[in-house]
Amino acid sequence: MRDDYPKTLEIKDIRDEAKGFYTIFLPNILQGFNPGQFVMLWQPGVDEKPFGISYFGKDKIGITFEVKGRFTKRLSQMKKGDIVGIRGPYGNGFPEPGKGCVIVGGGCGIAPLAPMAAKSASLIIGARSSDLLLFRKRFPDAVFVTDDGSFGRKGFVTAALSDIIESGKNISAVYCCGPEIMMQKVMELCRKNSIKCYISAERYMKCGFGVCGQCMCGDNVVCMDGPVFDADDMLGNPDFNSSARLKSGRKVPLAEYYAYRTK
Repeated sequence: MRDDYPKTLEIKDIRDEAKGFYTIFLPNILQGFNPGQFVMLWQPGVDEKPFGISYFGKDKIGITFEVKGRFTKRLSQMKKGDIVGIRGPYGNGFPEPGKGCVIVGGGCGIAPLAPMAAKSASLIIGARSSDLLLFRKRFPDAVFVTDDGSFGRKGFVTAALSDIIESGKNISAVYCCGPEIMMQKVMELCRKNSIKCYISAERYMKCGFGVCGQCMCGDNVVCMDGPVFDADDMLGNPDFNSSARLKSGRKVPLAEYYAYRTK
């Protein structure tokens, strides 16, 4: 029988990862976790939100987040020993990475991909600028890309992925997470080159297990059918890279949804 009540845990540590990005570390109580799945994180007296797992070890897990609104601002101010609650894991994760897998993460999208990085043939991490790049010390051999060229390669992650494809390397699959406009370009590039691609989608979630219908993306219930999707099933989805629902349930353009999350 599944237990969908939060389990309260003490924060073991909190790490400053980059400008506006933090990781909280908690005891590992997850059973049967697959990278790409998510947990619902509860702050007593504040709210509950979904997050991916960015560090997964025998004794502890890490949740990396960007400070955007009230919930994440309060979370970034918590201290070692403070109490939070988690429930899960929920949803579908990524397939086991095979030889030749390429991982592409943009912004905080690298977080749910990070536990698989050691099993990938190539790792591409992108951000708008150097101060926003995650995991530079954790993955020193990654290909880092910044929009403004302040660190690593200047440009977008799709150009770095194109170079790997054009090099003739045998790519078994591409695993991707980040802004939807970026994932759309990665999916199209993979389809053009007949490469299997999986992406992780994000929508507002209230329950985490398919009851509320808040996280619909086209006909897909993201918390149940995803958050990881085969790109072949997501290309052509009328809501992907187009629209999402606010906390009220109202569907709005994706730009308005992203702006709403910062409040």
